[in-house]
Amino acid sequence: MRPYFLSFLLTAILIVLLPGPDTMVVVKNIIRGGKKGGLLAGLGVLVGLMIWVAAASFGVSEILAASRYGYMALRVCGAIYLTWMGISTIRSRRKDIEGIDEKYSIGGAKDRAGHLKRSFSDGLMSDLLNPKIGIFFITFLPSFVPSGYQIGTTTALLGIVFTILTAIYFSILIAISMKLTKWMSKGSIRSRLSIGTGLVLIGFAIRLATE
Repeated sequence: MRPYFLSFLLTAILIVLLPGPDTMVVVKNIIRGGKKGGLLAGLGVLVGLMIWVAAASFGVSEILAASRYGYMALRVCGAIYLTWMGISTIRSRRKDIEGIDEKYSIGGAKDRAGHLKRSFSDGLMSDLLNPKIGIFFITFLPSFVPSGYQIGTTTALLGIVFTILTAIYFSILIAISMKLTKWMSKGSIRSRLSIGTGLVLIGFAIRLATE
């Protein structure tokens, strides 16, 4: 089991480090909600991952993969949701330009209070509405299960490890972002970050809808 696990661990770390929609959703919430926004968005992503891990372990993801219309519907919903987040992030730049940060810290206290309520759902929904994550788990995790081991249980354990690695990655991402708090508190800088993050989210939405 050890060689299989080490191989999985190395591959999983490389995959986690590749920026994707989940990373951009966390970044978006850090920009608008500070540390709490990033933590809540990250928690939402992790809960979404665990739901997909459970689905893969019980074979639900395989059913989804076999259902052309179900997969397509979920993919379109995911693309629409990412597009909406991208557009709302770009539109939020107006608040940054108006200098809300002069009265409040990153994102503005009043602005952040409303945003924090959406941070968790942002992370959760961006993950649950991306069927590629479920397909990824049913194709990626079982390939590291040695012969003789129970596939469902081992897949679940590997999925938990993958989720823990993702949590560590998000923690580092948030910690680094907090080191840049002073720089990010400038309205003009945060405006550019909002535009860039929004465009990347829309790009991921297009990719999800067309691939």
